Amino acid sequence: MSESIDRRGEHPSETPPVGDGPDAAGDGPGRPSRFSRSESGEWVAERTGAEPFSAGVGAALAAGGGTGTLVTGPLDAADTAAVPDDAEERERGRRRRPRAPRMWLQGGTSTLPWGWMLVGWALISLGAGVLVATIVRELVGGTLGGWIATVILWAAMIVPVVLAFARSVPRGLMRFRATDVLFGLVFGVVLRFVAGGLEQAASGRAAWPAYPTVDGRLPGDWWFTDLAVPVVVAPAIEEFFFHALLLVALYTAFRRLTRQRVVAGFGAALVSTGLFVLLHELTGSLGVTWPSATTIALVGLVGSVLVLLTGRIWGAVLTHVVFNATFVLLALVGTLTGVGGGALS
Repeated sequence: MSESIDRRGEHPSETPPVGDGPDAAGDGPGRPSRFSRSESGEWVAERTGAEPFSAGVGAALAAGGGTGTLVTGPLDAADTAAVPDDAEERERGRRRRPRAPRMWLQGGTSTLPWGWMLVGWALISLGAGVLVATIVRELVGGTLGGWIATVILWAAMIVPVVLAFARSVPRGLMRFRATDVLFGLVFGVVLRFVAGGLEQAASGRAAWPAYPTVDGRLPGDWWFTDLAVPVVVAPAIEEFFFHALLLVALYTAFRRLTRQRVVAGFGAALVSTGLFVLLHELTGSLGVTWPSATTIALVGLVGSVLVLLTGRIWGAVLTHVVFNATFVLLALVGTLTGVGGGALS
């Protein structure tokens, strides 16, 4: 049997050696030990401070309002691996932080098929469409020839857009935001005022547009030829070809070539706007005055800038729609009041 006493020496006749306790071993004060005498008569120290120490630290944590985990035993490799260090915690915080969605303007897999090859095929399709439409218009003639030529030209612009989007849709290009409506309303109306100001500066007066009438009434197909086509169909087709296809493909190609987003945007906007004006000149819808050419160039340039700044196509589409719709509204007023005459730019 071994005989046990605590360190404070409650045993009246035997006192444990002073230098053999935990204080002397460097365990620090406040860590009570239990001494027992072995059968050989030697004093043996047994540590009993884990439970009081745990209770004391737990009380201190509770009193200080802190939280934590108290480990009272030695940590093995699995335990230390489960406890993250500061660097790991910071890395987890960065991974959890929400990031802005990546756009096609920054590159990525969604624009891998977009580049010079796509630009080339789009221009070939547009050129072929203009050529065939011109031939058909001359051969057939009249209203029927004009409509067939228009459909051929639309098909020449729609086909490359569909084929390009079937391969890959640039990330974020088709997103719609409420601000796109605001952009369309503001820029469409402003461009119409600019067109009127340029016309007045060139001729000394701003011509009030009007539609031709039959017996004082609008033709029966007016709603389609002068409303649906110029306000809905034509703007959508033109914007998707020039600003959803050509502009994006040109920007991607220039960005890969120059490694500069600003330079790529400037080059893409310049080329797409020039082609936009050229198409209207070749189809005879541009007019013969410099205000008409300037107005069309501004419409194309504003559409390019909106797509490059927002990464979305709908601001450009709605700007074109509102610009043409304001002409229809002015022409209706001019027709109903019997004043003026003009043509859609």
